[in-house]
Amino acid sequence: QVQLVESGGGLVQAGGSLRLSCAASGIRFSIDTMGWYRQAPGKQRELVATITSGGSTNYADSVKGRFTISRDNSKTTVYLQMNSLKPEDTAVYYCNGFIRPYYYWGRGTQVTVSS
Repeated sequence: QVQLVESGGGLVQAGGSLRLSCAASGIRFSIDTMGWYRQAPGKQRELVATITSGGSTNYADSVKGRFTISRDNSKTTVYLQMNSLKPEDTAVYYCNGFIRPYYYWGRGTQVTVSS
């Protein structure tokens, strides 16, 4: 059974940094695209960043230049380095992995940025 488990969330002051990790297990086939999404209270879930198995990345405009997504060599762990955090980055951050033909989600990790 495929599982994605996030870690690294927490409380940080504005301007600070956090690094999120997401480890996949139960993988029988290669993971194509992995990514991070977030959902703030009262808002819809939105894309933060994605990375393909080939290393191509995509970012939401709101995080460009501040966040960096990466994958380890095994390509089963994805990271999100978040710098210059803002209060509006406060949300539950979810890991996502596309293993054809399904999308899998983690349970999320809370990130809270205080002003």
